[in-house]
Amino acid sequence: MNTTTNEIAVFKALSEEIRVRIMVLLTKGELCVCDLTAVLKLPQSTISRHMAKLKGAQLVTDRREGKWVHYRMSDVIKEGLPDLTVTLRNLEHKSPYSNDLTTFNNHKLIKSC
Repeated sequence: MNTTTNEIAVFKALSEEIRVRIMVLLTKGELCVCDLTAVLKLPQSTISRHMAKLKGAQLVTDRREGKWVHYRMSDVIKEGLPDLTVTLRNLEHKSPYSNDLTTFNNHKLIKSC
């Protein structure tokens, strides 16, 4: 994928607020689909659809562990788009992102998956 095509894919992937919310959560590290469904209060199928878009734009990578899929920010972002990481971290203090992080921190205490 050439640079222009990849940049367009990134912008398309981040054009949905829920995907930006997912990316802000992923600044905290690897997350399981069960974490994302609990925090965002969305069904697994919806989360998976959004994750496929983010993965297609090379923003996230995944790994399987048993029946669960774990996602993390890709090295493409860390190395090639460091400003995006900074922007995502700056969103942590704004709603709804701050609410998501609070919910995530509470979820970690009672995690069941």
